Amino acid sequence: QVQLVESGGGLVQPGGSLRLSCAASGFPFSSNSMRWYRQAPGKEREAVATIIPSGRTTYAESVKGRFTISRDNAKNTLYLQMNSLKPDDTAVYYCNVVYGSDYWGQGTQVTVSS
Repeated sequence: QVQLVESGGGLVQPGGSLRLSCAASGFPFSSNSMRWYRQAPGKEREAVATIIPSGRTTYAESVKGRFTISRDNAKNTLYLQMNSLKPDDTAVYYCNVVYGSDYWGQGTQVTVSS
């Protein structure tokens, strides 16, 4: 079965950095598009970044130039490098794959605060 397990969240000061990881299993990772989403308290879940099998990436305008999505197909792992973090980046971050159905990890909390 498809499993997605996020890690790497935490508390960071504004301007700091974090790297999130998502360990994937149960589907052909290298041939599927992968996405990071986030959901802040009281807000809708929003797409943050996408990486397709070729490695091409797209980003939400709010994170462009600060976040980088990448993948290691040998390790079946998705990453999100987050730099210059702002309080508005505070949210639970989820990785996602559509493989027949929509699959989500359990999420990892990112809190940006001084």
